[in-house]
Amino acid sequence: MSTAATTETKPAPAAIEKIMVKVDGREIEVPRLMADWSGKLTPTTMIQACELAKTDVPHYCYHPKLPIAGNCRMCLVEFGTPALGPDRKPILNPDGTTKIAKSPRPAIACATPVSPGMEIYTNTPGVKQMREGVLEFLLINHPLDCPICDQAGECKLQEYSVDYGQSASRFVEAKVHKPKVVDLGPRIMLDDERCILCTRCIRFTKDIVGDDALGIVNRGSFNTLTAFPGKAFDNNYTLNTVDICPVGALTSKDFRFQMRVWFLKETRSVCTSCATGCNILIGSREEKIYRYTPRENDAVNGPWMCDYGRLNYKWIGRADRLKDVLVRNVGQASSLSHSQEKSETGRMPVLHSKVTWTAALSEIADKLKNAPAGSVAIVASARQTNEELWLISKLKAKLGAISDSISRTGAGDKLLVSTDKNPNTNGAQLTGVAANSMGTNLPKIADGIRTGKIRTLIVFGEDVTRHGIGVDLLGKLETLIVSDILPNATTELAHYLLPGCAHAEKRGTFTNTKGRVQKFMKAVEPPGDARPEWEFLHDLVYNVTGQDGFLTIEGLFNEMAQDVPAFNGLTWANLGDTGVTVKT
Repeated sequence: MSTAATTETKPAPAAIEKIMVKVDGREIEVPRLMADWSGKLTPTTMIQACELAKTDVPHYCYHPKLPIAGNCRMCLVEFGTPALGPDRKPILNPDGTTKIAKSPRPAIACATPVSPGMEIYTNTPGVKQMREGVLEFLLINHPLDCPICDQAGECKLQEYSVDYGQSASRFVEAKVHKPKVVDLGPRIMLDDERCILCTRCIRFTKDIVGDDALGIVNRGSFNTLTAFPGKAFDNNYTLNTVDICPVGALTSKDFRFQMRVWFLKETRSVCTSCATGCNILIGSREEKIYRYTPRENDAVNGPWMCDYGRLNYKWIGRADRLKDVLVRNVGQASSLSHSQEKSETGRMPVLHSKVTWTAALSEIADKLKNAPAGSVAIVASARQTNEELWLISKLKAKLGAISDSISRTGAGDKLLVSTDKNPNTNGAQLTGVAANSMGTNLPKIADGIRTGKIRTLIVFGEDVTRHGIGVDLLGKLETLIVSDILPNATTELAHYLLPGCAHAEKRGTFTNTKGRVQKFMKAVEPPGDARPEWEFLHDLVYNVTGQDGFLTIEGLFNEMAQDVPAFNGLTWANLGDTGVTVKT
């Protein structure tokens, strides 16, 4: 069926009725129905209307991506509705306006639907008094341990007590002491006495993840959060409960006591652990990464991310990072004595000398320009950026090279984790570096090396010895050019070794599994002489092909977008913070 035919058979979405309400005297039009946490259309609530009116209503248990609980009472507001006469028609004031009958009781804004003509009051003396009362009760047994709490600086109890609470406590009795430092699971620590029983973590775990692992036990002031008996709190999304906990009850074992949040620089980035491309914030200080946290993007990951992706950052700061531009010392490898220490692979290491980027790229360019057509092969990782893969495609075209990328697959789930473990499979295919069936050219490359047809191999970000191009084949090459971040068997044998950057150390874009092109920003500096691959690829492409025309990542992306059909019409600027979806 054609696209046109398919479009014609689709019914037009029904228009959602708009109604008028007032928030603190200001009239605003709101939809009668709005999507709830599950995407289902439900009646618009007071708190949603206040949000549309840009009026802050404090809340703890409410979260827009979770089912409504209505148990914290922090969002209490006063309201009124049009007064109706015996004929059920609105009564008018002398000036012709609708008479409003104020409700004698307040309502929780998170669970109360709006109605036509409703007036919501969020700042009256009564509302202020109710908020003070709620906060006073929440603080009765709460420990005064803000100076040592990881949530300090991000704590809603701390913020609201300043904004809406009383200046002094009237509580003189002994506090109820609840369990502290409870090992709730492999990644979560619980301080029960900080918990305000909002149940966000329980609802997230049950309704979003589908792992009914948490609950409340005991009664009254002795209520405590706990995992079910004999069951650890252990799924791939547990650390999201740390994000949504409005206080410091749930903390990450990985981040606990590591750094004060107000010292962290937050950088917008993208998770590279799989093809989903979850939007993240990288928290760093003094060139060290301390944590990843999810950055909300409803087109990709909402406000969530998996635990594996969240903790997949420590390799960036490894001590054995490749930091120097190295060139193999020809003829010296055989002079190694048997007493010298072997590499991790068990082989005697090949000697390399440190050189400058200019010298290495000049030598590489000369070799590539003189390489016979068809004698060069390229293996480019689908973990490279769109821009880098596009530059590699220019080398491929100029050299008449055969190229491929390596497919990575693994277990996925129904929430966020993709079975494709490369962050940029679509980018590799759209730029022409890899075919739709990735990995099909690797055996051809191996055969070409074996027969002597392929004499130069360029490898970006892959250990090809694990994918059918073994050490024996690499030894047959006249020139092996490798760019990578961490050492491996392929980097050991390189004639030219070019240190690259992790995504957190550069800027660029990825295209996720749904075709969404998303940009990420630089959080920390790379070690040593390591450079973003697009920078030295630009120099190499210029030296080999003569193609130039850009000096920045913005210019490179815009030039690529004009050349790659799927990216036509895109610019770096119009990607925004959440990306743009293209047809793949």
